[in-house]
Amino acid sequence: MSVQLHTLLTLCLTVTQGGCTFSSNHWGEWNGSQLQPTIQKLMKGYNRYLRPNFNEGPVEIGMSLDIASIDAISEINMDYTATIFLRQRWRDSRLVFPGNESVSVDGRLVSLLWIPDTFIPDSKRSFLHDVTVENRLIRIFSNGTVLYALRITATIACNMDLTKYPMDRQECTLQLESWGYNLQDVVFYWTRGNDSVKGLDILRLAQYSVESYYTSVSEAVYETGQYPKLVLHFALRRNVLFFILETYVPSILLVVLSWVSFWISQSSVPARTCIGVTTVLTMTTLMMGARTSLPNANCFIKAIDVYLGICFTFIFGALLEYACAHFYTMQHQTIEDLHRELLKEFNESNGNGSIPIVSSTQPNQSVDIGSTAEETMEQSADSDTKNNAGSKEKAVSKQGCGLSSVKDASRRAASVFIVENPHNIDRHARTVFPTAFLFVNILYWLYYLFF
Repeated sequence: MSVQLHTLLTLCLTVTQGGCTFSSNHWGEWNGSQLQPTIQKLMKGYNRYLRPNFNEGPVEIGMSLDIASIDAISEINMDYTATIFLRQRWRDSRLVFPGNESVSVDGRLVSLLWIPDTFIPDSKRSFLHDVTVENRLIRIFSNGTVLYALRITATIACNMDLTKYPMDRQECTLQLESWGYNLQDVVFYWTRGNDSVKGLDILRLAQYSVESYYTSVSEAVYETGQYPKLVLHFALRRNVLFFILETYVPSILLVVLSWVSFWISQSSVPARTCIGVTTVLTMTTLMMGARTSLPNANCFIKAIDVYLGICFTFIFGALLEYACAHFYTMQHQTIEDLHRELLKEFNESNGNGSIPIVSSTQPNQSVDIGSTAEETMEQSADSDTKNNAGSKEKAVSKQGCGLSSVKDASRRAASVFIVENPHNIDRHARTVFPTAFLFVNILYWLYYLFF
């Protein structure tokens, strides 16, 4: 005790009306008329290794917080870094002194007093600020109440649900527990309920806004016993405007850009191919950039991934649309070329290339040569087809009815995929693609904003 007393005397930490005063004669003597009370009287017989009310019931410790700042919220590490002012109050009957004043002592004398062993269970990293000295505050009131304040910066874990990212709402907690004293030794409580937490209302964050917060009192159950626990719950709503400008709008513009090819002639193969491939590659780059700041966990299918996947599907669909249209165009041109060759051979075989048909009822009606030739060719083709069909039916009748039905079904299925005018594909795509994209957008935003 003498070592503690000499330390206290050396630092001269007493409160009087005029300040701190030393005896003019020698160390260790105090002027009782001017000092009220004295550290010597307060610390006489004090044992910092025993808690207050030892063997007389638990110590009630009230707590309050000031959130100075939340510096960073990391989705990759699922944590946040906050600077807080933690204030703890308890009553120690051994420090009672007469009067109505309080004693503010140097924070470096915390080693001479009993203090709670409060800690943050979800903290990954934390430190106490020490510029220019350790940021501690100790104030002793005349009724024995001790106020102990700290300035702490801690990185605290926060389990996040990113399925609705970037329209998500995260609920994080700040927990305070006693490390060694159980419920039979100490009891934690918030000094003023929800009003015990300050600073969250005026806090300004880069991507989030504090939506709500509340406090609760709980118990931490471990193998070694039950311990007091205080919990601060606060909800963070992400600001989606940044992501709309950064990701959603560019992806929508890329989808619209892919529709430009529907108004370009199908014969312009380099132009339409260039637009399709460029939009696909640009969309792929945008998707990769949107995932760099997020955890690569397979369990998270985020809302932004769904939207980028939808946009990529429409862009890739526009490229496939041109591939189908070009294929049917080439097929149609091949059929027309074959038709012209057959017509040319038919005309050469008939000399002048026309067949007089005078079966018209009107005498002044003229008959087009080309159309007559085409009709004649079609009739001959129909007759050949009928003859071939008749011979085939005779052959099939020998093999059974089952094979003919299969062939008929295959012919009908193949006729579905035959396009008479390939240019209609682009005409229909100009309406189908925007309508479908608008419908999917309505479903997407309704689901992620309201469900």
